[in-house]
Amino acid sequence: MTANAMKLHPTLQRLQERLKFDRRTRPAEAAVLVALTREAVPRIVLTRRSLQLKQHAGEVSFPGGKREPGDTSNIVVALRESHEEIGLDPFAVHLLGSLPAQRARSGIWVRPIVGLIDPDTPLQAQPDEIDRIFWVSLQQLQAATPQPHTIRFGAQWVDMPSYQLEGEVIWGLTARILVSLLNRGLGWQVQWPLLMAARPVEPV
Repeated sequence: MTANAMKLHPTLQRLQERLKFDRRTRPAEAAVLVALTREAVPRIVLTRRSLQLKQHAGEVSFPGGKREPGDTSNIVVALRESHEEIGLDPFAVHLLGSLPAQRARSGIWVRPIVGLIDPDTPLQAQPDEIDRIFWVSLQQLQAATPQPHTIRFGAQWVDMPSYQLEGEVIWGLTARILVSLLNRGLGWQVQWPLLMAARPVEPV
């Protein structure tokens, strides 16, 4: 469902105007949902992955996952995975657009889909995958300065952005998508340290 007929707060209206779907966009290998609450100070839904998972255990992420053979679009992937992970009804999401695909450490390309939900939309963490659902407001992100977080990315050590908000460390792909949302979606020109300290991994 699109938000064309909805009366939006100016911040969300700006997002809708700047983030539009490109029908030529090819399906990515994975997709995530960047869900913002429809209110004067929008909040973004984030999750902390279960410590029992084999991959990305305990990391902060957006709801989402990999494409399956029957998936017809990035939107389908993002909405299906959000329903499975946090119980979000796909029909409760008002789609705004998408952000540029980002490459994960695993090498796959992830497409962020941006949408709106009502503040009181019921959510329920799937305990096998999600330990915690929490929210970070755009106001918090605007006031915060991304800090460098060094990770191994391919054959290099790279400083990438990280935030410490709501008792969690938000880093890696999730932090990069948040910065992309602020820069691309709102034109806030957040500075971040990607590739500023790239250096070869020393052989063991």
